[in-house]
Amino acid sequence: MGQLFNKEAIEEIKKEKARWKEETLKDKSGDKEYFTDSGIPMDLLYTPADIEDMDYLKDNGFSGESPFTRGVYPNMYRGRLFTVRQIAGFGGPEDTNERFKFLLNNGATGTSVVLDLPTIRGYDSDDKEAEGHVGAAGVAIDSLDDMEALYDGIPIDEISTNIVTHLPSTTVVLMAMFAALAEKRDIPLEKLSGTNQNDFLMETAIGSSLEILPPKHCFRLQCDAIEYASQNLPRWNPVSYNGYNLREAGTTAIQEVACALANAIATTEELIRRGNNVDAFAKRLSFFWNLFNDFFEEIAKCRASRIVYKEIMEDRFNAEEKKSKLMRFHVQTGGITLTKVEPYNNIARSAIQGLAATLGGAQSLHIDSFDEAYSAPTEESALISIRTQQIIQAETNVVNTVDPLAGSYYVENLTNEMAKRIRNYIEEIEDKGGIVKVVESGWLHREISDFAYQMQQDIESGERKIVGLNHFPTEKSDTEVEVFRYPEEAEKRQKDKLEKLRNKRDSQEVEMKLNVLREKCHEDTNLMPYIKDAVKAYCTLGEIEEVFREEFGLWQFPLA
Repeated sequence: MGQLFNKEAIEEIKKEKARWKEETLKDKSGDKEYFTDSGIPMDLLYTPADIEDMDYLKDNGFSGESPFTRGVYPNMYRGRLFTVRQIAGFGGPEDTNERFKFLLNNGATGTSVVLDLPTIRGYDSDDKEAEGHVGAAGVAIDSLDDMEALYDGIPIDEISTNIVTHLPSTTVVLMAMFAALAEKRDIPLEKLSGTNQNDFLMETAIGSSLEILPPKHCFRLQCDAIEYASQNLPRWNPVSYNGYNLREAGTTAIQEVACALANAIATTEELIRRGNNVDAFAKRLSFFWNLFNDFFEEIAKCRASRIVYKEIMEDRFNAEEKKSKLMRFHVQTGGITLTKVEPYNNIARSAIQGLAATLGGAQSLHIDSFDEAYSAPTEESALISIRTQQIIQAETNVVNTVDPLAGSYYVENLTNEMAKRIRNYIEEIEDKGGIVKVVESGWLHREISDFAYQMQQDIESGERKIVGLNHFPTEKSDTEVEVFRYPEEAEKRQKDKLEKLRNKRDSQEVEMKLNVLREKCHEDTNLMPYIKDAVKAYCTLGEIEEVFREEFGLWQFPLA
């Protein structure tokens, strides 16, 4: 088919635009330059001349077909609406189980659990490192007993589950617990549908702790989980490459996608090295994007990410199955964009970001609640977030046509520019040795801190406008918001349960399973089967994590 527009028409448009600027626009375009949040220059007006090289069939095509610019499925939301997946997690597993049921009863179509800091970092609730943090900002999970309580009464073979474990070192344990839970219920593993985040960048480049596993070992565990799931849990997404928290820490939309894709490249190389065929695991790789307020840039980012991922899987790794080339992603609206001043403004922010996710073709969505700048959402604010998603699905009609912004001169130009810049940033990472090396060297840490510092400066100077904060700043005192209160007794309950667990389990079996795992840490083998054996013997999360810390050693962030 070739180019969408003929050269004569393009030249005529360019000529007429120059005339328009001179005769009609004159000096009314403003006295400053405009840029997207990622620093891409923005013209005042776009025309076919800005996409003059577009070949429609090659560059856009049709949804469900290469290059997947317009969506990964042919009928998109007409076939299946995006999953309404609100994050929940606080107190003990019994507390979060109640919130799960509240959300599901009000229209959520999947569950998503966030963990407390001790669980994320691999400490049991009775560890001195956990004191004061148990059940705060997430749910405490110490053992298989807790996993059973978390999903009590919830049909895990019918409802998809997202376990926001972040770190591979805890992912492998909690994923093993979830599989063991299914087996206790006589549910075949092939019926489980869900996602682990499982991103080593969360452990080594974004989070902070006194005890961090070295990047190469953390990356190994990430790959172990993916390899195990590809062989045993065919409907499970064992990784959700976490651009979201990269963005929260301090990256542009371009860096967010590029770092996640560089991680996917490294994963694919490692699993192929282990003898796996790319089509055996690539079809279950998934991604997690953060959408800020730059509406069109975020939509273009979603479209561009699909293009670049398809190129990587097809051209670099020779993937043959279509599913291996599909960029499937979850979106959570931008937590860092929420403000404590005038918090009800956050409802508008999250709704706009959720609409962008829909127009960008997300497979599932979490819309932040307006009070999350204070604490975990209350039931009332969580319900508003669910209703916001349902309004987008039921009242706006945007889900009834595929990729409705395709053909916009600006969106197409921006999609192409973002794809080019994503490729360039991936190439920069690759030139420095790949994603593991740029973490080990501290290069990625500097990229994140430099951007975060610049963004804070822009907020303080007013260059980056935030309504109610530095743009039309509020003159009122802080709005009174009902702040969610974490269950005060959660820590005691978890400690009591752990004491009972340790008294009733077979201590010799526990020691044996941990010793086997300890030995396997030093072999070139997948650790998941041995972790699962330990979990089924009721070894705790903290006990298994301590094996990792002792056998792999600890690593310090390169702060220089």
